[in-house]
Amino acid sequence: MEFHHVPILLPEVCDNLAIRPDGIYLDGTVGGAGHSSEIVRRLREGRLIGIDQDADAARTAQQRLLPFGERTTVVRENYIHFDSVLDSLGIGKVDGILLDLGVSSWQLDDGARGFSYRMDAPLDMRMDQRQSLTAETVVNTYSEQDLIRILREYGEERNAVSIARAIVRERANAPIATTLQLADLVSRAIPARFHGKGHPAKQTFQAIRIEVNGELTVLSDSLDRMVRRLKPGGRFCVITFHSLEDRIVKNCFKTAQNPCVCPPDFPVCVCGRKPLGRVVTNKPIVPSPKEQEENPRSKSAKLRVFERNEEPAWILGPGGRVIRE
Repeated sequence: MEFHHVPILLPEVCDNLAIRPDGIYLDGTVGGAGHSSEIVRRLREGRLIGIDQDADAARTAQQRLLPFGERTTVVRENYIHFDSVLDSLGIGKVDGILLDLGVSSWQLDDGARGFSYRMDAPLDMRMDQRQSLTAETVVNTYSEQDLIRILREYGEERNAVSIARAIVRERANAPIATTLQLADLVSRAIPARFHGKGHPAKQTFQAIRIEVNGELTVLSDSLDRMVRRLKPGGRFCVITFHSLEDRIVKNCFKTAQNPCVCPPDFPVCVCGRKPLGRVVTNKPIVPSPKEQEENPRSKSAKLRVFERNEEPAWILGPGGRVIRE
């Protein structure tokens, strides 16, 4: 299958990575290598490591980056294991890291993968097809309470109770096996007055996909370690596509910039937690109107950037006051 992937916020990512020709860069969600191809073009003696848990993505990226020779390495792996990937390649700290989160274009466009509520396919939704948990397992075996929790937490779905009840009622007769079965069931479970501009099943599919792939857990467990893997002056760019991801990234970067947990009335910091760097983007960077028009899938994208500092010879006190050691 031929995959076409339009990299979102490409100029903004490359500018904010502040790419050094001799730098080492990690793309934790390499996908079709849209961003990585441009990063590696700007390298001379540098190196790019691409990671993706999706077999098709890793294979596509490998082919696309082949002309750049030994300057690129692509590994099929979940980015939560980036430490062991870098260790196995003998790489210490890196000059930049990119995460482009969410579902890639070809996962959505390949109906057989079960990510789309517009094409009929088995309920799969696995980004890594080596894992056993599928969307069909979630839909047909999770309790009503667990389904409600997932729909509320991961889909921010206001009709979580009625959708979960409809799923449990339907599967009592026969398993729910396909995407269109589920999409139709959700559409019927949501009152017409709640049918907005988008497809009624959009948030349900998002919630189940996040559960199947453990997306928010992987993100939360990776960000701080990635910040610490950066060289001084290294940049970390993260593109998110919904508020749950964005909130996790925003909070992590904020904590990395000001990790002090001392009560505000303490005259000096005693917790000893030192800043790891600074937040470059106080407000996220969003695609231009032109990009949103040309690539509708970019509309919800937000880019946040963090820069690692030198190991500081100072600490932040209460209220963010700088206290010399």
